[in-house]
Amino acid sequence: MESKVRIAIIGGSGLERALESGEEKRIKTPYGEVSITIGTLGGEKVAFIPRHGRHHEKPPHKVNYRGNIWALSQLGVERILASNAVGGIRDGLKPGDFVIVHDFIDLTKSRPLTFYDGPKVVHVDMTEPYCPELRKVLVRVARRLPVRVWDSGVYACTEGPRFETPAEIRMLRLLGADVVGMTSVPEVVLARELGICYATVCVVTNYAAGMQERITASEVVEIMRKAVPLLIDLFEKSISEIPKERNCSCANVLLEAQH
Repeated sequence: MESKVRIAIIGGSGLERALESGEEKRIKTPYGEVSITIGTLGGEKVAFIPRHGRHHEKPPHKVNYRGNIWALSQLGVERILASNAVGGIRDGLKPGDFVIVHDFIDLTKSRPLTFYDGPKVVHVDMTEPYCPELRKVLVRVARRLPVRVWDSGVYACTEGPRFETPAEIRMLRLLGADVVGMTSVPEVVLARELGICYATVCVVTNYAAGMQERITASEVVEIMRKAVPLLIDLFEKSISEIPKERNCSCANVLLEAQH
């Protein structure tokens, strides 16, 4: 019998080279076919999904979030480690910093946000949207790496694909956001709806609009390129330190959800 894949990574371009001897699988879901690479990392069998596609052809608002999370669930995945490129809003954040966020603000507009569109309606608890057990491991391991890490933060998710305006960033600062990106929602919500632990490492690639003269796509790409080896190292070491048994409430969220 083929062994179950317990851990998955969802990330951007460049992370696929983290896996050793990867094999591509195509999984049919109610939301379309999803391509997943399965290999090994940190001594563990790991599934990897490039969020934006192999050639970065899917913009943030067109990513097949439901298909991706459903496919991972079909593989038996219990934990997802993700990475996101973000703009820094909180004072003190600098490009290249890692932020292990603990909460989010959803400002998306047109994305399918749930698996429960009816007739079954489920309201899941999002008091701790990012798994505290996984976050603890990521923070502990990241602090051993040559990178500045922030152990908490609020992620504001905008629709994209454009960057935000200075007025929007001022609003987000007032709302308590620390970083801004375009991809963590609904990914984190969908994982919670299927009882999968989810945590993400946000890489600050730029100061948010109005906090620097202008934002260019090239600077974002360059910071992420430099961050990829550190992300791979972080994920590899974290995977080897994740407890085999889950000690968080993520797996039981559906038992406690309001129907």
